[in-house]
Amino acid sequence: MSQTVKNVVTSPCVSICYLDEQDICQGCFRSGEEISHWGDYSNEQRMKVMEKVREREKSSFNFIG
Repeated sequence: MSQTVKNVVTSPCVSICYLDEQDICQGCFRSGEEISHWGDYSNEQRMKVMEKVREREKSSFNFIG
């Protein structure tokens, strides 16, 4: 398997799809726009989204670990 394939950032979707009033999914902490465009994003763009996801999760008090 090539290095590129191994390092692909996968979707954080956990199949709990509910967008709150700020348009943030309460399952994966991505915005509706980020979810919609995930398949089009480069790996670099996905990594930036995942940074936002971690911050949103911490802010929601649901952070474990």
